[in-house]
Amino acid sequence: MAKGKESKPHIGIYGRRNNGKSSLINRLAGQDIAIVSDHAGTTTDPVKKSFEITGFGPVILIDTAGIDDVGELGLKRIDKTLTSIKTVDLAILVITHNTFGDFEKQLIDEFKKTDTPFFIVHNKSDIAPLSENSRTFIVSQSNSAILEFDTIRAENLEKLIRLIKTTIPESAYKTPSLVGDLISYGDIILLITPIDIEAPAGRIILPQVQAIRDILDNDAVAIVLKEREVDAFLRKTKIKPVLAITDSQIFTKADASIPKDIPLTSFSIVLARFKGEFEHFLKGTPKISELKDGDRVLSLESCTHHVSCDDIGRVKIPRWISNFTGKKLEYDVVAGLDKLPRDINDYALVVQCGGCVITRKQLINRLRPAIEAGIPVTNYGMAIAYVQGIYERAVEPFVKTKQSSVDYL
Repeated sequence: MAKGKESKPHIGIYGRRNNGKSSLINRLAGQDIAIVSDHAGTTTDPVKKSFEITGFGPVILIDTAGIDDVGELGLKRIDKTLTSIKTVDLAILVITHNTFGDFEKQLIDEFKKTDTPFFIVHNKSDIAPLSENSRTFIVSQSNSAILEFDTIRAENLEKLIRLIKTTIPESAYKTPSLVGDLISYGDIILLITPIDIEAPAGRIILPQVQAIRDILDNDAVAIVLKEREVDAFLRKTKIKPVLAITDSQIFTKADASIPKDIPLTSFSIVLARFKGEFEHFLKGTPKISELKDGDRVLSLESCTHHVSCDDIGRVKIPRWISNFTGKKLEYDVVAGLDKLPRDINDYALVVQCGGCVITRKQLINRLRPAIEAGIPVTNYGMAIAYVQGIYERAVEPFVKTKQSSVDYL
């Protein structure tokens, strides 16, 4: 399945084979974007479709294989279907012919386990309407809304879209501000953006673009500089920004250049608060000091990219953490939303990137196993700030840290 690189709401369609999931998708899209067949099992791996639902807006819709697939390949498809639940903001469970059993209960258990809002569509109701006995039983088992649906009557589509609107969480389509609570109209924010081997030619990286847009949306002023221009700019202009945001890799230089009375943080830390689990990052970051010889550290990248010889997640952070702790540590790196190579309990620390290309829901579910297992989690920028001795300053714009929580070695 293609990994999440869209911030649009993700909606997953689930159910048994031949329940009309693909027909429902085509009805929502207003065009044939999913293959429809009377043969069960036409849809194999989950497939992402990007389109606009009239009356709602742009979405990423995930068409999944049947939960009742069979055979060795079928079991693998079912596993991918269940895994996709972690990436969606809303699940639609499609049933037909008043059929509701263990397959549906398994999906609902997964929805609840991942805190995924869902509702049930009884499809093909023109052929076999939903009986009152079935409705009563299904509600008792799922505590969910049920919509009778067929692809013939236009009013059914309106009801479906209305149910999507009322069920999907507002956070899935209303984007909160990155720094809006820290700045005011006309404020000047300094963005320190090194142009290095990892910056795409002719572009700047996504977190920097997101920060610029957020600053402009809040009617403030963004000044973008490379790190070697900062000292001269501040000296010549006498401008005092209300906030400076730097690339985490040059935290030490930025800390030296930006006066102490100007708040300083990083793009990665801004994203850490924006995407969720910030409180867990605050608790987990100081645990770097407690790592021991032989401990294994997991680095989670949310995207796939060309790996340079001095890659931030694969080279620099492991080197900085090892040098800081003085311990012999083992490191695993997982890109995208791939499965982990080991059991989560094999790790002493998890380091998550900023997550600029995935949704809040995807990041939270990515970290959920570690948090539930009591394994410390941190973020690229927060880990870098900690090992470079400027953690308290880096998180101070967002929270007043207690000195006891940053007990450096």
